[in-house]
Amino acid sequence: MTRITAVLRNELLATAAALADAARIETLAHFRRDGLDADNKVQSGFDPVTVADRASERAMRAVLARMRPDDAILGEEYAPTGGTSGLTWVLDPIDGTRAYLAGSPTWGVLIAVNAGAGPILGLIDQPYIGERFWGGLGQARMEGPQGPRALKTRSPRPLSQAILFTTFPEVGTPAEGAAFRRLSQQARLTRYGMDCYAYALIAAGQIDLVVEAGLQSYDVQAPIAVIEAAGGVVTDWQGRPAHDGGRLLAAANPAIHAEALEILQRSPEG
Repeated sequence: MTRITAVLRNELLATAAALADAARIETLAHFRRDGLDADNKVQSGFDPVTVADRASERAMRAVLARMRPDDAILGEEYAPTGGTSGLTWVLDPIDGTRAYLAGSPTWGVLIAVNAGAGPILGLIDQPYIGERFWGGLGQARMEGPQGPRALKTRSPRPLSQAILFTTFPEVGTPAEGAAFRRLSQQARLTRYGMDCYAYALIAAGQIDLVVEAGLQSYDVQAPIAVIEAAGGVVTDWQGRPAHDGGRLLAAANPAIHAEALEILQRSPEG
């Protein structure tokens, strides 16, 4: 694993900020503009990609070529590139392209640094609102219209008082959907379709749980780093590391994570 010195830490933080700044320019250039269309990346269903997704990732890759040319890159829209530093930048140029197409400001840009065993730094950026959430390398903070502040997840509370977010029923298998519904029935409030912004809300102390399935590595690594830095817990539905994607359970604290995990693992007859 790469040794993170003070100099390298500062370089990574500066590079992450430069990536987010570059992605803001490209995503805002097309957001809520007439004529924006999308290609469908799948044969069945709708998995859109727009000119803004591609332009955002190209802009971030150009920044990395200039500032961190020896690092590897894993992005959603273009082929992975290798590196020699032991560090990989994990990029989702627009997480929530469906929301982006609809003009909803719940999409975001996801940027993470992986040192081999998982993400050590994550950034969730919402260009239109102007909010940026950092986590890792000593950071747990956000910046936005109300000014900068520290990120801290919610303290424990019973599941019956919890706020739960998800994209279900749009994603997941029938069995996964049934497991989610068991959990949702126990929560105080369930909201849908917030994409990466839901993870930012956990880190900011606004909500308690996010449950997802069918995710990719570039969907999860930045949120994992941000939430964990703010005091939360993120695993798969078996309690294992989730940085490779798949099923995700993000929680504000270990207590509510354990309560939600037990319900997700329960058999339909349980």
